[in-house]
Amino acid sequence: MSDWTRPHHLPEALEILASAPGQYRVIAGGTDLMVEKHLAPGRRPDAWLDISGLPELQGLQITEEGVQIGAATSLGVIRRHAEVVAHWPMLAASAAVTGAPPIQNRATLGGNVCNASPAADNAPVLLAYGARLEIVHHHGSRWLPYGDFHQGYRKTALQAGELLSALWIPYPPKHSRGYFRKVGTRAAQAITKVSIAALIEEDSDGIIQSARFGMASVAATPCTLPSVTHYLVGRALRDISEADVRHGVKQDIAPIQDIRSTAEYRLEIASRLVLEAISMCGKSKQED
Repeated sequence: MSDWTRPHHLPEALEILASAPGQYRVIAGGTDLMVEKHLAPGRRPDAWLDISGLPELQGLQITEEGVQIGAATSLGVIRRHAEVVAHWPMLAASAAVTGAPPIQNRATLGGNVCNASPAADNAPVLLAYGARLEIVHHHGSRWLPYGDFHQGYRKTALQAGELLSALWIPYPPKHSRGYFRKVGTRAAQAITKVSIAALIEEDSDGIIQSARFGMASVAATPCTLPSVTHYLVGRALRDISEADVRHGVKQDIAPIQDIRSTAEYRLEIASRLVLEAISMCGKSKQED
C-alpha cells in the first residue's frame, strides 16, 4: 500500500518534499494520475503528496497587470470566472474542453501543466498569452516563462523538492485578437489531435505588430511557432502568402504518427489552423 500524506499548508508540503527528495509523487486533482495508476500499476510510487487542500494554491487574483491563478485551482472555477471569460477568453475556452464538467471540477490548471502531456488542452493558450510560472521550494521561489517549462517529452523544469504554486498571465495587448481551436475525434471529451491558440496584434494600418502561437500534439512538447511569427510581424494581412505560412509551420513543428493521427494529417491540419487563425483575427479587427 502506498503512503498518502496530505499537508495542511504550503510550508509543510515543502518541508516534506525537502526531507525526502524524489520519494513523493505530487497529486492535486488526480484526473490524469489516477488513470495512470490503473493502466500502469507497476509505476505507482511508494508515497503520494496530496496538495489539493493547500489554501495557498487556490483561487484567482486579478491585478492591474493580469491574473494570478493558484496551481490547484480547478478548471471548472477558471472557465466560469467572469474576469477570465472577459479578458482571457481562450483560457476559459480551453478549460471548458478539458474533459467533461465533472473532470473540470476536479482537474487543476497546475496539474494539467505538470502532467506535461504534449496534447495538454491548456498549454497552447498559456503559450499564446505569455504565461509565467511561480515555482517554490523549501528555501524560496523562482519565476519561469511557461515557454521554458517543457524540456522534453513528459519532462519539465521542476527540480527535486519543487512545486508549481501559481501561474501569472498578463492582459493581452489592447488591439490583439485571439483564436483557439481543438481538433479531436469527437466534439467533446476527446484527446487532442491538434490544437492551437493564437494572439495577433495589428496597428491602425493593419500591420501585424505581434503574433504569438501555441500548439499541442504537434511535437514532443507543447510548442510555439517562431518561424511563422517572424514571417508575420511587420506584414499586412493582405500581403501574407499561404505558401510562406505553410513553409513556416513545417519548420516549426515535428508531428508524429500514433494511434490518433498520421504525421501528414497533423501537419496539414496545423497549417490550416494557423491560416484560419490569421484570417479570423483579421476579420475580427475589420468588424470592430
